[in-house]
Amino acid sequence: MSWAGPGPEDVFLSTSLASYLDKKLIVLLRDGRKLLGILRSFDQFANVVLEGACERVIVGDLYCDIPLGLYVIRGENVVLIGELDLEKEELPAHMICVSAPEIRRAQKAERDAWDLKGSMRKRMEFLDLD
Repeated sequence: MSWAGPGPEDVFLSTSLASYLDKKLIVLLRDGRKLLGILRSFDQFANVVLEGACERVIVGDLYCDIPLGLYVIRGENVVLIGELDLEKEELPAHMICVSAPEIRRAQKAERDAWDLKGSMRKRMEFLDLD
């Protein structure tokens, strides 16, 4: 059996991110972070380089875009890449932009509430409410 080289489907797979070059994207990472930036480069492993990147942190109705600058993302951490429509608003009107320290405090409060809920659930397991 002879090898004829890459077929049309291989070319499509290797250039699928090419259509996003120089466009504003949102990248969802495995750890749940959301990064926004202009796609400047990528490779066959989905490693990507974002220019003007920022991390969008959302807690309830609060959000903050934390500037990161030029950012290299390892492909194995990428869950989803999507183009942002510059014609539309990125966030609903009820969202409130806050500073980085404020969003970090909100994140901590949210984490603490989640931890408290989990510890309360463990304390109440003996009741077997099911």
